[in-house]
Amino acid sequence: MRPKFIVDANVGKLARWLRMMGYDTLFFNDIDDGALVSIGLKDRRVVLTKDTQITLRRLVASGKVKALLIKDDDTKTQLRQVVEAFNLNRRLQFTRCLECNEPLVPRTKDEVRDLVPPYVYKTQSRYVQCPACNRIYWRGTHWQRMNNELEMFEEAADAA
Repeated sequence: MRPKFIVDANVGKLARWLRMMGYDTLFFNDIDDGALVSIGLKDRRVVLTKDTQITLRRLVASGKVKALLIKDDDTKTQLRQVVEAFNLNRRLQFTRCLECNEPLVPRTKDEVRDLVPPYVYKTQSRYVQCPACNRIYWRGTHWQRMNNELEMFEEAADAA
């Protein structure tokens, strides 16, 4: 079973990277510790935080809610810690919206004709769309940069 996460505001950038890898990751910019832990319990999500006080809460300390105390300030080091702790992989990368976490839905070229720039329409053939925020993704240069980052990250992790 793939782990689901909820990310504390103190490690918010981590949410985007986990979503990029295809993991269901909630992030609320302004949420109190109690609500964060409650969502973790209700949705069976792992709480990712740098806040040691969260790890002392009864539900976390008892093991009813899983939590991982993130040790570093660097986002990529944080991601490495999560990947190693939960044995994550990239098999489902780019299947969730980076902004709102919803699973992406494939779209045909004709469906996005009026929704993407003309150059993108002319040069791309594969599209996915978020059903919640309607953001459209394609495998352009931004996707290539993100993919390269994940590949380099994975190679570094394999070498370590």
